[in-house]
Parts: sequence; C-alpha cells; structure tokens
Amino acid sequence: MRIGLLGTGPWARMAYAPALSRHGELDFAGVWGRRTAAAKELADSYGVPAYDDVDVLLADVDAVAVALPPAVQADLAVRAARAGRHLLLDKPLALTVADGRAVVEAVEESGVASVVFFTARFQPETEAWITEQAAVEGWFTGRAHWLGAVFSGDDSPFAASPWRREKGALWDVGPHALSVLLPVLGDARRVTAAAHGPGDTVHLVLEHVSGASSTLALSLTAPPAAAGATVELRGAAGVTLLPESSDGAVAALMRAGDALLAASGTGQAHACDAAFALRVTEILAAAEDLLNDGA
Repeated sequence: MRIGLLGTGPWARMAYAPALSRHGELDFAGVWGRRTAAAKELADSYGVPAYDDVDVLLADVDAVAVALPPAVQADLAVRAARAGRHLLLDKPLALTVADGRAVVEAVEESGVASVVFFTARFQPETEAWITEQAAVEGWFTGRAHWLGAVFSGDDSPFAASPWRREKGALWDVGPHALSVLLPVLGDARRVTAAAHGPGDTVHLVLEHVSGASSTLALSLTAPPAAAGATVELRGAAGVTLLPESSDGAVAALMRAGDALLAASGTGQAHACDAAFALRVTEILAAAEDLLNDGA
C-alpha cells in the first residue's frame, strides 16, 4: 500500500514519518505540508518526494496518514476519502460534530478504510487489558486521570500548538481516556457533569449505557511530577488498573498501519475507525457545552 503523509509538524516528524518509513508493508510515498520548505526538508530526510499540491499526492497513493491540526485534518480527510484513499487519522477526528460527521459520511460513501490513532488502543498491554475487562460483567464505576505537563513543563514541542491552546486537555487527552473507558463500560449515555479545574484542567462525569458511571480528570497543565495516565475500574470482580505500556508512539503507529492494511484488505471496520472517533467527538462536544454553560 502506497501511503502519503500530510503534515510536517512535531508529531509528523516524531511519530508518523518514522512509523511509515519503518513499516514493512507500507510504501512511504511522499510528504505534503502547508509549508513547502518544511515538507521538502522532511521528505528529503526520508528520501521520498515532497509534494506542492495535495491533489497530486492523492493521485499517487492508495492511502494517507494525517498529522495535522484536527480542523485541517477533517477537511483533508473528506477530500482524500472522496478520492478513494484509505485514511490513517489522528485524534481528535475533528473539533465539531458536523466536521466529524462529514468525514464519516465521506468514508461510508467511498467505501474506504479508516483507522484513527488513539495511541493507547494500539499498545499491546492496553488493548489486551481492554479486551479482558470488556468481557467482565458488573463494572460499577471507572476513574481516568489523564494528566499532561504540555503547558507546565519546559520542553514540550506541543506547547505552542494553537489548537491545543484554544481547546485544551478536553480535546487533546480526553480522546485517549474515552478510547479506554468506552469499550469497557459501554457508550456514554450522557455527560452528567463538567467542571473547570486549574489551568486547562477539566473534570467530567459520564453515565454509561451499562449502568456504570465514570469520572475523568484531564489536564495539560499538571505539574510535571504529577503527570501521567491512570485508569481504574471497580465492580463485582474487584479493582483493576490499566497496565503501563512499554511501547512508544512509533511502535503503536506501526500497529495502526497494520490495522489499516487489515481493514482495507478485509472490508471489516476497525474498532477505532472514523465512526468511533465521531462518537468520541460527540461526547467531547457535549462536555464542552456543559463547561461553557457553567463558565
């Protein structure tokens, strides 16, 4: 499968380009970016072509990987899907429900495969734990703390990201927490509460279709010493904690590439496809509405 990379920022350089270049069954075919010089620099470092015109890249590939801000991603994902190109996308899918729905509709109309990179879902320890816990009945409640130090540390390459500055932890790390909780506790019937914390921190309470409830604490402004991700489930079977993963983003992205190949080859949707990512977007939008109402 020939795959092109859309994007030249830190995430494209740190994760996407290395993963695409190392994947044994993906042919890293080129780079397009909104900054021509940056696209050429990144492409040259991997010995692949740089494209000035995204439509020319789309004509040369079977699939695209998108490492761009979510609002930009949504528009380009629709364009790529309508061109018949499979999609390896990042979270969040979009920043509005309407934009996310447009991606899903384009995917469905064109029949292309889609995989959205929720990092934890492509780490073996996490995915095995999710599968095991989803088979257990009687979960009573879940708790997720997804705390980053992007805005409080000294060296994050994402600290100046305009969309992260505007939308904060809810939209950046919220998708990660939801990607772990939803497959175990079931879809969120509603967001029952949302409150602001320090900096961009938000606290959410969800009611799930299983009858369980969950609480989420999300932040990009945690003290560096307090940063980290914890997910705990409590129920009739007792208490269980999400295990730590030894894999980084590049290895996880290579597995996401495997998933895209499988979905495109079999026609069977992956659990983390655009439709799942749209549901995550809908939950985040509902939480944002509550936060804005209470502001």
